[in-house]
Amino acid sequence: MLKQVADGVWVRQSEWVWSNAVVVRGDDGLILVDPGINGSDLNELADDVERLGTPVVAGFCTHPHWDHLLWHARFGDVPRYATASAVQVASEARERAQAMAAETATGIPLELIGLLTPVPDDGGVVPGELIAHDAHAVGHTAILLADRGVLIAGDMLSDVLIPMLDPRRTGQVDAYAAALDRLADATQHVEVLVPGHGSVAQGPEVAARLAADRAYLDALRQGDEPLDERLLTHDWLAGPHQANLKSAG
Repeated sequence: MLKQVADGVWVRQSEWVWSNAVVVRGDDGLILVDPGINGSDLNELADDVERLGTPVVAGFCTHPHWDHLLWHARFGDVPRYATASAVQVASEARERAQAMAAETATGIPLELIGLLTPVPDDGGVVPGELIAHDAHAVGHTAILLADRGVLIAGDMLSDVLIPMLDPRRTGQVDAYAAALDRLADATQHVEVLVPGHGSVAQGPEVAARLAADRAYLDALRQGDEPLDERLLTHDWLAGPHQANLKSAG
């Protein structure tokens, strides 16, 4: 079920890679950030949202990976925003995203995947400050709700996933480090951090997430093996880690 983590901010976590769907109350209604993953998750999220008694006015996609491009008809026929570059990537890769969703999860409305529109320059109905960068994926965007002390980070600053570089682009270590610097500035205003995957961080744990990701990147730069608890806890991260080593080399 939805768990309230701050004023007007709720999180619902899926069993699939600890994926977090985020519900944010704006001035005009609710904004759903990265809803997913299985059809049952989407239906249960729709039930939770209905219980809040406030209409959904928009969706927001933090980045154009298939598990962040999902939607359900019960959320309504409303704009689903992302940065212009993320919209372009999602449009070009829509069939691939649909195929990956069909192979990985069940009950997903495939026809609704990746139907995005560029977010207005002023953010439109999406509250807070949008922090766009190109780490992990083109057009990746965090949402800073400074007045509520919350940062919605997308696929960054996870306690279960290591930083995952985009293997299709060069310069990702530097891009990731630059993105962490921007997020570090943002976290000076927050007490709650919501990652795309993993547990919600609060208080001192927010800074600890930043430190862990920076230490991992520093090890990649130096050609050292990172002493990262996430790698020790989850064996399946060995594959993404090897891809990172190749990208950084």
